[in-house]
Amino acid sequence: MLTFLSNWYKERFSDPQAVTLMFILVGLSLLIYFAGSLLAPLLVALVLAFLLEWPVAQMAKLNINRTTAASLVLMLFIVLVLVISFGLIPSIWHQGIALIADLPSMLDKGLQTAQGLVAEYPQFVKPEQLDLFVSELKKIADPEQILDIAKQILGYSASLLVLMVYAILVPLLVFFFLKDKNELIQGSKRFFPSNRALATKVWGEMHQQIFNYIRGKVIEIVIIGVASYVFFAVMGLRYSALLGVLTGLSVLIPYVGATLVTLPIALVAFFQWGVSADFGYLMLGYGIIQALDGNVLVPILFSDAVDLHPVIIIAAVLVFGGLWGVWGVFFAIPLASLIKAVINAWPQVNGEVIRE
Repeated sequence: MLTFLSNWYKERFSDPQAVTLMFILVGLSLLIYFAGSLLAPLLVALVLAFLLEWPVAQMAKLNINRTTAASLVLMLFIVLVLVISFGLIPSIWHQGIALIADLPSMLDKGLQTAQGLVAEYPQFVKPEQLDLFVSELKKIADPEQILDIAKQILGYSASLLVLMVYAILVPLLVFFFLKDKNELIQGSKRFFPSNRALATKVWGEMHQQIFNYIRGKVIEIVIIGVASYVFFAVMGLRYSALLGVLTGLSVLIPYVGATLVTLPIALVAFFQWGVSADFGYLMLGYGIIQALDGNVLVPILFSDAVDLHPVIIIAAVLVFGGLWGVWGVFFAIPLASLIKAVINAWPQVNGEVIRE
């Protein structure tokens, strides 16, 4: 057994470049895992700078110096964030509060429907079981309890100090990352081993894929969110802005997100219209939006960025989401693609690329 493990190790880690690549990946992973909360503003700024680099580079091709280009792009981005913050978020917040306030009446209507079904089919569910289930559900869906939880979450994640740090520090970091990109890259190379050709190769393969994925995901969120909101509003569905935003954000979690968001949409539509033609039309239209997203929009946006089996995608979402929360979910597919690229680029053994 020891001989087998020794031979396996020598075959796969005899190349110094492979060892360097492994050390870089493990080191960065440990740094993010253990110091991610401390470095959160820096990591957020890096991600934003990565996304905003493309328009800065395009402006640089027009003989606009990077300082001016970085300033203009960052100002436009800040204006966009402010428009969203003061235009969209208040509406979503009010609709969320209204939805929480309407939960008791929704539960009462659902209870009446359920009691009718129990009276019609007593052999499946006993009235006592239904009463127990409803009482527990009312405890969970108590508006005051939900508001208290929301206030605790907001108090933890959006304290005044945290908001000030992000509002001031992140834009400054993004500006300097964009303005001094080349100098920062050259300066950071001294912190990495000199024998990093394999790591450079892997990054070269992944760079464009990651950018295409993030850009495509942002476009997908906007298209699906806007399309869902317009459809819900035309149908007259209550909380259309809130549900439209949730539908747009659901694409962050492939396969799972759409399933999770379907439940509140179906419940709101059911409590508003009951089992009616409007309910059927709404669910049919929502299904068409999801079908167009999965079969038309995703292949167009991610044809060059994603080549992973659905099982691998779901596993990546679970693993990286558990490790790094929301950021892990958002970057689950790029990270899974990175692992695949590392395996494909690993040094050959006996003339064949190592594949597990």
